[in-house]
Amino acid sequence: MNRITSKLQENKKLLSIYFSAGYPELNSTSSIIETLEKSGVDMIEIGLPFSDPLADGPVIQESSTEALQNGMTTEILFDQLKNIRESVKIPLLIMGYLNPIFQYGVEKFCKKCAEIGIDGLIIPDLPVDVYHENYASIFKKYQLQNVFLITPQTTEKRIRFIDSISEGFIYMVSSASTTGAKNEFGDVQQNYFKRIANMNLKTPQIVGFGISNKATFEAATQFSSGAIVGSAFVKFIKENPITSIPKFIDGILK
Repeated sequence: MNRITSKLQENKKLLSIYFSAGYPELNSTSSIIETLEKSGVDMIEIGLPFSDPLADGPVIQESSTEALQNGMTTEILFDQLKNIRESVKIPLLIMGYLNPIFQYGVEKFCKKCAEIGIDGLIIPDLPVDVYHENYASIFKKYQLQNVFLITPQTTEKRIRFIDSISEGFIYMVSSASTTGAKNEFGDVQQNYFKRIANMNLKTPQIVGFGISNKATFEAATQFSSGAIVGSAFVKFIKENPITSIPKFIDGILK
């Protein structure tokens, strides 16, 4: 069973953490992943840096740019992760944009992910129809789950189509904006969370964009299976040593 599917079956609200590979230092990647697991995180999204990250806000854009300046490449990331499964058991996903994956070769990329123990991919600019028609068989071949994003503007028809072909979870974007930490969610977001919950989708949803603390984590998970913290964590590791990560995670979970 895919580690993502197994994790979603646990009776708890899941915390997933996103960070840009190669940031704040080129060789930070493995240490951050290992420390996050020891800190009680349920899943990790490893950002593959790209020069034009359209869905990302300024904090993650800056981290992606700095990671590229540090020398991060797809090949280096795979090399950094080649032995990660010797120490890390929780689900690992790579979140990136289609351009670098396409340049590397979609099947070659998926094969490499399978070899090193990656469980899923999140590719915000890969249209669900294109995936379904051209790439679904490749992902299935390498037992990778592709995670699709929905937003408050996504039509019910589109959401139900995404639900019908999804494995693992659906990434529920909390708002129509780019990524970025918020201190609380307003009525618009809460109504959106309720609306999606009332659709009774077969695929669990995990909320991303705007989760930064215990309050937003609890609000986001009231109607979903979990939440993703990105910008707030990226900002934290810029300003604090890796050894202080447990303190950040405790601030969300405890």
